[in-house]
Amino acid sequence: MNDSPPVGQVALIVVLVLVLIFVIVALVRAVRIVPQAVAIIVERLGRYNKTLDAGLHLLIPFVDRVRANVDLREQVVSFPPQPVITSDNLVVSIDTVIYFQVTSPKDAVYEIANYITGIEQLTVTTLRNVIGSMDLEQTLTSRDQINGQLRGVLDEATGKWGIRVNRVELKAIDPPASVQGSMEQQMRAERDRRAAILTAEGVKQSAILTAEGEKQSAILRAEGEAQSAILRAEGEARAILQVFDAVHRGDADPKLLAYQYLQTLPKIASSPSNKMWFLPAELSGALGWLSKGFAGGGPSDGEYPTRAAGQSPIAEGDLPPVSLTDPSEALAEARRESAAATADATSAGTLSGVPFDPSAERGQRPGTGPVAPQRPVPGAGAAPAGGETPHAAQQPAPQQPAPQQPVQDAPQHGTQQPPTAP
Repeated sequence: MNDSPPVGQVALIVVLVLVLIFVIVALVRAVRIVPQAVAIIVERLGRYNKTLDAGLHLLIPFVDRVRANVDLREQVVSFPPQPVITSDNLVVSIDTVIYFQVTSPKDAVYEIANYITGIEQLTVTTLRNVIGSMDLEQTLTSRDQINGQLRGVLDEATGKWGIRVNRVELKAIDPPASVQGSMEQQMRAERDRRAAILTAEGVKQSAILTAEGEKQSAILRAEGEAQSAILRAEGEARAILQVFDAVHRGDADPKLLAYQYLQTLPKIASSPSNKMWFLPAELSGALGWLSKGFAGGGPSDGEYPTRAAGQSPIAEGDLPPVSLTDPSEALAEARRESAAATADATSAGTLSGVPFDPSAERGQRPGTGPVAPQRPVPGAGAAPAGGETPHAAQQPAPQQPAPQQPVQDAPQHGTQQPPTAP
């Protein structure tokens, strides 16, 4: 007895299995789940049918076919360095980065075969056109301008492809090695030039301040020396008058003068280098008067007129007033002048480089105070002829220098009275 299944039954099983496989394949091809930010281009019988967005979609099996999956996110594409020739015939390598986004999946699939390659080639050609109109200096300093021109050209050209170019950036611009060395030398020379200019400016300002300080110092020093000379001349003039008055009031007769004359003679030869003594011609006359003085003799035949003892040819009010400044006031005035000089130096340092202002300088024109009248000294002239006046007025007074102009506006603290005769 034959136990094998009939042929018809086997054929039915095979057909059922094939139908089941067909149904499963049809269901798989009919159901399509589209993820977010992705678009699917569907063709029906070879023609564009629709664009599937994110979600669940059903297709007709074996009639609808998925052509391409398009990423709708913004994409970043970095292109390799491209050699570009500038207007001054230098070859530079430029790296570019493109930021773009697909706005129309249908156009991106059907308008161009490969939009990535198209964008790359369009970027290279546009970059060469833009850089070819610039020299190396402009290329290195005009990145924003180059980026803007590239973005404008690319956005216009890729618009029909359904692509929007958001940004174009130049990653690097690399000139040749020889040009880089020349640029470094140029930059170093420029920095050295600026350093030399700044150094020269500093030396100039320093010289100006130094000259200004020396000028003011010289002016103040000259003013101080002038005032010192005036005070010294006043002191010497008053000292001469005081000595002259004291000699006459002390009744210094020829005997005393002759004795002092002999005491002064050894001082002439006090230096060790002197080998000889020079004796004046009137030494014999002085010795004669000295001998007469010690012998008790006196003048005779009117050779030396006599005068009353203790009399002076200078009257009580003939001595000039003392014009010396009080020490405390002089110290205060010196401190004020020092503070003013310091302020002038500080302002000169702050305002260095400003044109000279005559009003800002002090001490150039010292003011002149009232000039004290010069009183004539009685007895300074020649004695009357004939020897009729036997008093001190007949004695000729030593020639005295005219007193100089007193210190400006010096306060007078009183007049020193001449000493009275004993």
